[in-house]
Amino acid sequence: MISLRLSVGAASGTLPDMNFLSGKHILVGVCGGIAAYKSAELVRLLRGVDAEVRVVMTATAGEFVGTRTFQALSGQPVWQGWSDDRSGMDHIELARWADRILIAPATADLLARLAHGRADDLLAAICLASQAPLLVAPAMNQAMWQHAATQANVSLLGERGVHVCGPATGEQACGEVGAGRMLEPQGLLQALSDSFQQGTLTGLKVVVTAGPTRESLDPVRYLSNRSSGKMGYAVAAAAREAGAAVTLVSGPVSLEAPAGISVVRVESAQNMLDAVLREVPDCDIFIAAAAVADYQPVETASRKIKKQPADWALPLQPAPDILATVAGLQPRPFCVGFAAETENLQQNAHNKRLSKGIALLAANQVGGGLGFDADENALLLVWEGGQLQLEKDSKYRLAKRLIEQVARHYKASTHSTNREHHAKHSA
Repeated sequence: MISLRLSVGAASGTLPDMNFLSGKHILVGVCGGIAAYKSAELVRLLRGVDAEVRVVMTATAGEFVGTRTFQALSGQPVWQGWSDDRSGMDHIELARWADRILIAPATADLLARLAHGRADDLLAAICLASQAPLLVAPAMNQAMWQHAATQANVSLLGERGVHVCGPATGEQACGEVGAGRMLEPQGLLQALSDSFQQGTLTGLKVVVTAGPTRESLDPVRYLSNRSSGKMGYAVAAAAREAGAAVTLVSGPVSLEAPAGISVVRVESAQNMLDAVLREVPDCDIFIAAAAVADYQPVETASRKIKKQPADWALPLQPAPDILATVAGLQPRPFCVGFAAETENLQQNAHNKRLSKGIALLAANQVGGGLGFDADENALLLVWEGGQLQLEKDSKYRLAKRLIEQVARHYKASTHSTNREHHAKHSA
């Protein structure tokens, strides 16, 4: 499991800002306890902030809340036991699908089984097989919570990076008062949202380009490419989650603007260059993920070009090179480029990085169902003296890993610049 620690926001009657949950894959595990009724409200709230939710219940959870309740609220089938694992691999698919796993309520028994690495039911097996951050919301009698065995299990899970949300203190269903109440759904919603904020780019401004450009031939036709913009939008969202103030300069796509991000919509390569040059003077990092046209018509016809009976030649000229232009500025931001290649991926990636004069470039293979329009991708990151292969994954997860590398290389370049500045002025 990936380790994660975060603070839990206080529950309140109003929902916190859930920008970081939109489009995320949240697997909610429900154990057998009276607090399971709160989990239904949690699923409803998650759907209300546009998260995708799947619910996995333990065998005893159905004695408190029925599967139909969670199916209606999540809009997805509910998994309750091994008998629901029809292919024999559904638990692996769910483990890989999830961006976060939240078990609410998490009983003393479930905490004990997780601490000992058990996989004796579907939910425990998913947790063991997943690399997604795991959050648990304990709910039990106050004496069970305070028991040394439970505290030892919780401590061990915490050392492994599992985040324990709560429990709260108050009156319990058994009539006793003490620690052991499950946190309210709003508090768990905030904990999930907070878990996506990494902070590696806090205080920085990032400009990202995404999508294709359209170079007009006439009022009806244009030259363009197959870019959907999904990778660039995922990169912008990942940068925002890393704490940056993000401006997304987007070509024409059918995607919704990521929450919390300033979006500038453009059409042509020249439009995109103009917008980028307005934004980069005060930005720290520029990520050129857009698939900008290499060529544009020498002239754009004012009227529709009629079909000709003979061959027709279309004069083209180079379109503006946005990445090279920004990389040539003085001073300039830290520049990250993208390259879509159909062959010789590694060599072409290194050549493009050098030709653009940038520190970091992400290259991906396209064609044959790869890259464009797909929800998954793979990236090869190259820099001076090194490279890193990011294997095929969802574009969101790839974007998260890319931003981790961008933050690392940006900080290294900043430290190097500071050392050079210090040496120059100390001479």
